[in-house]
Amino acid sequence: MKTMLNIFMLLTFAACQVNAEVPETATNIRTSVLSKEDSIQKADTIIPVGEFKELKMRRRIQSIKMKSSDSLDIYEPAINSPKSAIYSKDGSKFYINSLEGYTTVVFDSKTLAKLKEIKHIFTEKNNSLFKNNENTIFDYKFKQTRKEYNHFMGKPVESCLSHNGKYLWVTYYRRDWDDHAESPSAVAIIDTETDEIVRMMPSGPLPKMIACSPDNKYIAVTHWGDNTVGIIDISGDDINAFNYVSHTIVDYRMVMNFASGTHVNRDSECGNCLRGTVFSPDGKYILIAKMGSSGIAIIQTEGFKYLGTVVGMKSNLRHIVINKGELILSSNKYGFVQKANLNEILALPFTDPTVNVTYDKWESVEVGPGARTIDVTQDGKYIFACVNSGCKIAVVRASDMKVVFNVEASKFPVGMALSPDGKQLVVTSQGKDSTPGSGNAVTVFDVIYE
Repeated sequence: MKTMLNIFMLLTFAACQVNAEVPETATNIRTSVLSKEDSIQKADTIIPVGEFKELKMRRRIQSIKMKSSDSLDIYEPAINSPKSAIYSKDGSKFYINSLEGYTTVVFDSKTLAKLKEIKHIFTEKNNSLFKNNENTIFDYKFKQTRKEYNHFMGKPVESCLSHNGKYLWVTYYRRDWDDHAESPSAVAIIDTETDEIVRMMPSGPLPKMIACSPDNKYIAVTHWGDNTVGIIDISGDDINAFNYVSHTIVDYRMVMNFASGTHVNRDSECGNCLRGTVFSPDGKYILIAKMGSSGIAIIQTEGFKYLGTVVGMKSNLRHIVINKGELILSSNKYGFVQKANLNEILALPFTDPTVNVTYDKWESVEVGPGARTIDVTQDGKYIFACVNSGCKIAVVRASDMKVVFNVEASKFPVGMALSPDGKQLVVTSQGKDSTPGSGNAVTVFDVIYE
């Protein structure tokens, strides 16, 4: 007999309507070597998986209602507009970035017990986290006048790991008092051994995606707010020595002069709306999805030069990952997952950054409108995709790009993370203002293989 929660999720799935999303806000990015010669970082042992069988819901952690008759449903008030998820390097715990809760929540991946709440709230007692009280970078200026710019609450969006999993980097959509997300935001550096913030660094406006190079030399902070990418040198072990070394513009730098008191939708008023970000396995290139326009921007790490944009795939790209020499992407509006050979893309002739370069050898599969975050098993056999508008998770067999499984998810799924061994999947459902009672849920699935 189906539990009440399963019935609820089936009704939720039926109620979800297909609609095109405006550019919106990947999490775990697994890189692999293109060739032995290109390998800079030693590849981790690849964990192979068997033939996929099913996704089985293990627990739903939610703040929708305090009491539930279903044993799989537990109440956790720290889950407030959960945006993204990421596993620790060893897979022993996972982190949920709770956007409106100003909190990153830490869970034990085996017991699913809450281990800690990392609060992104900064007052006078946190001043030591800001090196020399730094609050901005490059030529960014605050549009507000405040006595202390480093006293704020940060809205955590996405994250990545560096230094073999020792540090977790978390971007803030904006500082709480920056209503239009047009002033400098910030990035938190968390020590994953203690799950404490150990340093704060400023960023440009509205950073969403963040990625670490495979050689652990650089962090790329992608600014959804103004079409730029900040590059941080992290080549040493001293966190206080980390510093910005480049500010790269993709096409043009967006001017932000939003009138005070006016309504501004920064999820759509964002220029190219730069989103999915990943380094090539050899560390020589950064690839960035242009969700607000078309294509993937290519930045060369030598000199951090913007080379140009590759087009030919579906537009409205949300997330990109690299696995076993293939570039895999999700197209939000059109609901597709696509893949192509990374070597062929990087070999394209980029002679003029103002002229797009076309590549059309894409393998595609339709998963449903609202394809958001994607993740891939380490051996590259299966691709998992959040289908936001369809309120489901789709599983794609990569060898022939066929959907082999769909499962209902709490509305509306937006972020996900696959455990390092491929046996557990965490999905965040953020919800929508237009659908009261939706979201504020994290669903944990067991991934079952033959």
